[in-house]
Parts: sequence; structure tokens; C-alpha cells
Amino acid sequence: MLVFLVVLFRASNVKLFTLHSPMCSISIGATLLFFFSLGAATCAAQSTASPPADAATRANALYQQGLSVLKKGDLASARTAFEKVVRLAPQSPESHNSLGWVLLAQGEVDRAIGHFRTAVKLNPEFAQAHMNLASALAGKKDLHGALRESQEATRLAPNDSETHHTLGRILDFSGEVAGAISELRRAIELEPQRAELHDDLGTVLVQASDAQGAATEFSEALRLQPNYALAHFHLGVLRYQEKSFEEAAQHLQKAVQLNSADPGGHYYFAQALQGRGDTDAAIHELQDCVALKPDYPDAQNSLGLLLQHSGEVGQAIKPFRQAVKWQPENPDAHNNLGLALLQTGDGNGAISEFQTAVRLRPTDSGYRGNLGAAYLQVADFDTAVSEFQGALQLTPQDATLHYDLGLVLKLKDKLPEAMAELHKAAELDPGQPDVHYTLGVTLWQQGDFAAAAEELRAAVHAKPDYAEAYYTLGTVLKQKGELQDSASALREAIRLQPDFAGAHTTLATVLRQLGDAEGAAAESRTGMEIAKQKTGDQAALFATNSGRRLLNAGDIEGAISQFRAAISSSPTYAAAHFELAVALRQQGKSEEAQKEF
Repeated sequence: MLVFLVVLFRASNVKLFTLHSPMCSISIGATLLFFFSLGAATCAAQSTASPPADAATRANALYQQGLSVLKKGDLASARTAFEKVVRLAPQSPESHNSLGWVLLAQGEVDRAIGHFRTAVKLNPEFAQAHMNLASALAGKKDLHGALRESQEATRLAPNDSETHHTLGRILDFSGEVAGAISELRRAIELEPQRAELHDDLGTVLVQASDAQGAATEFSEALRLQPNYALAHFHLGVLRYQEKSFEEAAQHLQKAVQLNSADPGGHYYFAQALQGRGDTDAAIHELQDCVALKPDYPDAQNSLGLLLQHSGEVGQAIKPFRQAVKWQPENPDAHNNLGLALLQTGDGNGAISEFQTAVRLRPTDSGYRGNLGAAYLQVADFDTAVSEFQGALQLTPQDATLHYDLGLVLKLKDKLPEAMAELHKAAELDPGQPDVHYTLGVTLWQQGDFAAAAEELRAAVHAKPDYAEAYYTLGTVLKQKGELQDSASALREAIRLQPDFAGAHTTLATVLRQLGDAEGAAAESRTGMEIAKQKTGDQAALFATNSGRRLLNAGDIEGAISQFRAAISSSPTYAAAHFELAVALRQQGKSEEAQKEF
């Protein structure tokens, strides 16, 4: 996590190289104004090759015009003015430096470098031109040249905080963290009231693993400039990494409020919100983040995971697809998309994604295991077995893979091989309830009721809220003739899952055998009512999943038809109403959508 923070801070530093502080533009202007005033005063004594006095006067007026519009943020007009100044005074280092600064601000780095080089050639003692040239070279990743120019600027102007600031940042980019810290501390000594110096020092201290020192510098930056968005952002990310989620959320929320156009602020605010358990708000921030920057794969992936964990698997597919689009060589992105497709019943789509993940990282047994699960879903048992066996060659002590292989072998009616795999899984992970449950069911089917009951008891011991295991245990005990224990297990299954129709009907049979005719009749009625409702719900679930797949494929009309069919099968099925609302909203039918919401 720390590595990502460092990269993120470096990105913010690059932005500072692109645009110097307003203080720099004013100092440029002051130097240029001095030059033209001097030119006008000495014009009469110059040779005939020198520019006439009226040219210097026009240049000075143009410079004032350029400086005025520059202060208003009008780079285009400033550039036009400074280009005219350069034509009137081509031998002026200050005019080239000023034009270079505007070109750099506009992103024309190569042209800016040309003018900065001309400036230092005309005046090798021009510290500010060396400093600006260093920044431009850093933007071109010529760190050797940038370091040379920034060191020269510092030599020429040792008491200028900005020369030390620039040198510190370039040393940071060059990996010389200790030197960067030293230069930034010197800059702060010269101008302790500059908030951005404290913030930059904080980012470098993070790289030096001095979190406490970094927090102190970020806090000082905020004391000097309470609405400094970048310092709030940096301090918030630092607190997030320290798992101080409340404080992190406070700073990151402030950073977002101050700079709502920064996708990184929304991303990390979402991480802090998730850390403190506010999933809905985190999803909202991530949606804002990807709206600002769709090509933000980490944000797309995080959004997909949160939607998936919130039960909105169908909605998670879109951001997962975006993550894959922007990071096609990221195996984790393909794996996450594959899992979402698997959950929505698109086994073939999942197979394609897992195959890509395996191709990109063939030594990952988890990917191969997921690929095996996808083949299992489409009932290609032979290929599923092959994938699980291949995964086990990579990690032979993986209990889950042994369990999955055992499950497929059981479906292929290879019971001895299946039992061997299931027992191996139980040996490797005795606390895994599903292993004991599947063993119990298999032993029950083989007629070994005593061993089956033992495994099922182990399952509910490992997972006390395992309703299905209590139900199966009750059924096994019924067949063993242990009716009172059977009734107890079935009642526990019903307590855990009141709409468990099978548990009610089986309990009715047990109660009837125990002579409780009234209780048996009540349980039988309840079971029949639940079964009837379940039939409608299952149809609704199938239609809703089908609609989601159509919607993800862009077939809105087809999706709406399926969602309406789901509601017809089960009028109270909330997921179908929600998905219908989403589809209607995409059609622009806001009023109808609101009714469904």
C-alpha cells in the first residue's frame, strides 16, 4: 500500500513541475520590467544594431499586457504578448524565459525548453531560467539534465527558496530521498510560511517511511493554508493507510469539497468510507470518480467489488468490464469479471475471462480453480476435473481445490475418488463446514447413516448457522429412527431459515410418527405455502438474471420484458422492480422508473 502512496505523491509532484506557483510569474515579470526600463534609458548610447527606444518601449508595454492577462489565468493572450516581446527583443534572456514559462504551462514542453536554453545561453547567470529549464527537462524525464540545471540555479541563487524546492523535487524523482529532504528543509528555512513546501516535504518523508514527520508537515501546511486541498488529500491518504478511517474520511471529504474535479480524491474518500463501513457512500464516491475519469481501472475494480459484495452482482459487471478494458493485461481484472459472470450464471463468459487470467499468470492456482468452477457450472465435468487437478499440481495442500475436485468427481459418480478428495480436504482444513456437509451427504447416500450424522454434526459445529446442514442432519436422524433428535435438528433449521419448505414438510412427517397430528398438519400447511411462493420466486430470479444479462449486452427492450415477467411471477420481488427501474431510466422514462424504485 505504501508503494502506491509514493507513486500517487509523485504524480502530484509532476503537476507542480508543469505549473509553477504564481510567485514565479511575478518574479519573471519583475526581471523583465527591469530589463526594458534599462533598455529605454540607455538606448541613445547603443550602437545602430541595438533596438531603438520605441521598440523597447513597445516591448515593455507588451510585457505589462502579458503579465496582466497572465495574472488572470489567460495563458493564450499572455503567450501572444510574450511572442511579440521576443520578436522585438530577441537578445533578451528574460523575454525567452517568460515565453518559455507560458509554453510550459500550456504543455508545449519541447518549445519551452528551446526558449529556456536560449535564455541561459544569453545569460548564464540567470538562476530562474536554469530553474525553469530544470522543471521542463524533468517533464521530459531527462533527470540528469534537470538535476544539472537545478543545481546550477541553487548555486546562483542560494537564498531563493524556489531553487531549493525545485532541486528537492528533482532529487526525489531521481530516487535520492535523503538529498530531497535536505533541499526541501532548506527551502522551508528560507520561507517557512509557504504551505506547498511543507506539503512537498511531507510526501518525500512518506517515501522515507517517516509517517509521523510527514503528518507533521501536512498539518503545518494546513495550519498555514486551511483550504489547501492537496494537503488535505495527502494527510487523508496517510491516515487511511494507518487505518484511522474517521480522520482520513474527514480530510478526504474536505479535499473533495475543495477540488471536486479530482478523481483521486473521490477514490481515496471511497476507500476511507469503506474502511469505516459506509458502503453505500463509498459506492457513490467511486461512481463520481469513474464519471470524471473512466480510464481509472483501480476505481472501476473497487466499484465492481463493492457492488458485488452488496449483492448487486449484475451492476458490478459493467465496472469490471471497464477495468479489463483499461488494463487488458491485468489477470486480477479478468478474474474479478469472471467471478461476477459466474455468479450471474454466465458460465461461458466466465470461462473466457478465467482463461485469459490463466494465460497471463499461469502459475496462479486460484485462477485455474475458478476456471474449473466455471466448467462445472456449464456441466463440462471432464474439463473441470482437469483444471482442478492442474491447480492442485501448483498448490497440492489447498483444501478448497481438493474439495472442488471431490465435488466434481461425486457428480461423475466416481464416489471412491470423490471420498478420497473430500477426506483430504477435511484433513487439511478441519474447520471447513462445506467439506463436512458434502461428506455427510455422500455417506448418507451410501447408506452409512452413523458416519453421515457425525460429519453433519461437524458441519454445524464449524458453522452454527448452517440451516441446510441441520436439515440434512434431521433427515438422516429420521432415517436412523432417532425421531426426537431429528425433530430438534429440523426445528433449528427452521429457526435459522423460516422459509425452508423442505424442513417444514420433513418435520411434519417426523411429528406424525411421534403422534403429534396437530403439529404435523401445521408444519405441512406451512411447507406447502412456502413451496408455492418459492416457485414464483425461482421463476422471478431466473427472469431477473436473464434481464440483467440482456441489459449488460445493451438490449434494453429485451431486459425490460424479462424484468416485467419476473414481477408477474413474484409481484413482491424487489430485485426485479429495481432492475426494471434502472432499465427504464436508461430509456429516459424517469417517472416510470421512480415508481419502480
